Amino acid sequence: MIKTDTIIIGAGPIGLFTVHQLGIKGLKAVVIDNLDRAGGQCIELYPDKPIYDIPAVPECTGEELTKNLLEQIKPFDTKFFFNERVEEVKQDKHNWIVKTNNSNEFSAPNIIIAGGVGSFEPRKLSLKEIEKFEDKSLFYAVKNKEKFKNKKISIFGGGDSALDWSLELSKFSKITLIHRRDEFRGAPHTLSEIRKLEKEGKILIKTPCQLDSVEGNEFIKSISVKFNDGKIEKINTDIVLSFFGLIMKLGPIAEWGLNMNKKTIEVNSKNFETNKKGIFAVGDICNYPGKLKLILSGFHEAALASVECFKRARPNEKYRFEFTTSSKSIQERLGKK
Repeated sequence: MIKTDTIIIGAGPIGLFTVHQLGIKGLKAVVIDNLDRAGGQCIELYPDKPIYDIPAVPECTGEELTKNLLEQIKPFDTKFFFNERVEEVKQDKHNWIVKTNNSNEFSAPNIIIAGGVGSFEPRKLSLKEIEKFEDKSLFYAVKNKEKFKNKKISIFGGGDSALDWSLELSKFSKITLIHRRDEFRGAPHTLSEIRKLEKEGKILIKTPCQLDSVEGNEFIKSISVKFNDGKIEKINTDIVLSFFGLIMKLGPIAEWGLNMNKKTIEVNSKNFETNKKGIFAVGDICNYPGKLKLILSGFHEAALASVECFKRARPNEKYRFEFTTSSKSIQERLGKK
């Protein structure tokens, strides 16, 4: 059993800032996320896309934002549990007991759900025989560009992710972009760049067609696509990347007895507590009158939720608000002299 002051579910930007707000108050936290790294939607959906509405940061990418938030919470030495999903939540007197799919068990007076839109997983290719190549030569996300250098890559999809990665990976690999329709749904500027590279012979585009078959033993050697007119074309390829979007799921959260509004959790706007004492929800997953799905709103929610967490974790201590600019105790926790 791992005991702590607060269990944070979700390692996206709001979850990471929640660690900071708890940490400066002297509270410990653990973070659980079903993804394999921190960043949430920012990393999975738009790591290289610019974000323009972070206060005092004119422009940054999802990856840069995540990196800076991780740097900000370094002093607190927070333990992360990646590739884990919370399966069970039960109350034991003042504390909440949380169990994950990896059989880890946690105990804390507070739970903060910072799960964004819930857990999400890629919409996978329907061809059964391609499943065995997953994480070897079939991928649904790009986590390390270096692994894709000097390869023959077939990219499936017609949205921003497919176009963005076609553009990025074409700098050092041979790209074939495959879509089931003639029209693409991505940003016009990106599509214009893709068409330019197509004319230069740096990107091949195959439309309208779909994956028909795959050849290879341990790794993919080639794929065949079938066009709408019935024609089949074989394409030699080292790697298949598929970007058919994500399936969003609330998962077990929907079964915890919390007041739900569609796929969001109802909270009060005083401290963002749910109908269950000691369980809070912040970020995109929470709902209250006037809610805005902005990162800065999530930061505000995390700050207020952390105050109530302090009161529950330290019932015999009086909470005293302090400014980071003048508080010696906060500066010591941050490792500042």
